[in-house]
Amino acid sequence: MIYNSAKDWRDAARKKVLFFGMSGLGKSYVSNTLRDAGDWFHYSIDYRIGTRYMGEYIADNAKAEAMKVPFLRELLLSDSIYIGSNITFENLTPVSAYLGKPGNPALGGLEISEYRLRQEQFRLAEIHALLDTKYFIDRAERLYSYPHFICDTGGSICEWVEPEDPNDQVLSELSRQTLMIWIKGDEAHTEELVKRFDKAPKPMSYQAEFLQRVWDEYLALSNCQASAVDPDAFIRWTYAQALAHRQPRYEAMARNWGVTIAADDIAKVRDSSDFDVLIERTLEARANPA
Repeated sequence: MIYNSAKDWRDAARKKVLFFGMSGLGKSYVSNTLRDAGDWFHYSIDYRIGTRYMGEYIADNAKAEAMKVPFLRELLLSDSIYIGSNITFENLTPVSAYLGKPGNPALGGLEISEYRLRQEQFRLAEIHALLDTKYFIDRAERLYSYPHFICDTGGSICEWVEPEDPNDQVLSELSRQTLMIWIKGDEAHTEELVKRFDKAPKPMSYQAEFLQRVWDEYLALSNCQASAVDPDAFIRWTYAQALAHRQPRYEAMARNWGVTIAADDIAKVRDSSDFDVLIERTLEARANPA
């Protein structure tokens, strides 16, 4: 790790952190809190994915839908209108809308082959965006003179790495550049995440092997064809399994490559001073386990 003690953290002229864990546990909250302090650069992996690596996919998908409407088709073909996505840190809906959900097209679902293609596009995009971290660390200082740096990752980071492999390319690079911090929820957080997702199911990205398993299981349990699957019902059914699938992967990432901080402790951070104290306490505890 780049900081091995509380003193290392206190004395660091440049503090560089990366947050990982399930969405909804405080990654964006603490990132925004530090960014608002004025001397932290906030690098959002999901924003980078949507603007740099999947922007054309997203725009082309919207254009394809518009081309089905004769009025819009004529305007597009004559270059009279422009279609693009309005992605911001606060609104990443274009990315999730493009990822979509598998199932019955009449219910807004994608054919499973198209869904798998988009999942693979996202996997590659996220890996590229993660490996861009060093570039943005350098850019934050060179262009904007920010002394400190936050990498705010998506919940799916654990799907594309091998946390038990000391030579994993992505984790090796990220740990050389940042202090990797797992924001860990407890059972109450998990229950709340499941309830929240059940009310508003959103597209997710899945490891290919995991997706194949849950898709086959769902078709068998529901006794239906792929084209008849209710997209929302499928991702609701899959969500709790995805949480269980990711938990040990996050845990291994933290054990081998970084540190763990409870979501409840992250929620108590009100400013950069609070955050400094929390990191010092965490590093001290890691160096001197009870």
